Amino acid sequence: MDIVFGVDRIPGPGETLLATSAAKYPGGKGLNQAVAAARAGAPTGFIGAVGNDDHGAQLLATMAGDRIDTALVRRSAADTGQALIMVDARAENAIVVSSGANADVVALTDPERAGLRGTGVLLMQLEVPLDTVRAAASVAHAAGVTVMLNAAPAQELPAGLLADLDVLIVNEHEACLLGGSHDLATASAALAAQVPRLIVTLGSAGSALYEHGAELARVPAPRVVAVDTTGAGDTFCGAFAAAIAEGVGFVSAAEFATSAAALSVQAVGAVPSIPFRAAIERARA
Repeated sequence: MDIVFGVDRIPGPGETLLATSAAKYPGGKGLNQAVAAARAGAPTGFIGAVGNDDHGAQLLATMAGDRIDTALVRRSAADTGQALIMVDARAENAIVVSSGANADVVALTDPERAGLRGTGVLLMQLEVPLDTVRAAASVAHAAGVTVMLNAAPAQELPAGLLADLDVLIVNEHEACLLGGSHDLATASAALAAQVPRLIVTLGSAGSALYEHGAELARVPAPRVVAVDTTGAGDTFCGAFAAAIAEGVGFVSAAEFATSAAALSVQAVGAVPSIPFRAAIERARA
């Protein structure tokens, strides 16, 4: 669950600011990306966990509203995960996440493994334990599934996980952390050498696509007036996964996802801002 405060600017250490607004919205990287995939037209299922609390009930209702299959969503004695988000006057954000029930997604069950083997695309994030992400990637890769990882929040990725990926998606900050360099081009090249396909999202500048270790294309983003950038990267990931699941090519799928992300920044909140397929198609017409 996202708790979102509007602020004139992000406060510094030891500083207290008065918020200009406060609201709660359904969120979480996994849920955002699942909603984005579903609204982009892909039949979508979700593996994760929520607590036996009001927030958990709200998030399950959100997924049901977007026709996301929640049969594999666990209920946990822990509180549902929460994110504290500050959005400033320039639409930039700062986010702190409390994992809560997400930390209970360990030791894949037999039904979860069957679900992974039966899908066309697996899209993962790092808000659940890394060992679970590694296990899910291994199961899906062995079954011939297209395996994608949005490596956020960024942490060191083991070689075995990278070997099971078809697509790695990172933003500029994550690329530099994982690529071991403050220079984005150097870091991106290092990452691109480790996976078949890499996408580095560049905010308002669009994205850079890499294939087989070399830069393949740059996808520009349309000019829009941003209100809230929260969830834009998640919208990109979910829409991209949906397009790939339909058989769309790498560059074309990234272009579709870029249009979806550009629409999302024009509204407040993560899930509320994620566009439906019809709106994405209109924006691309």
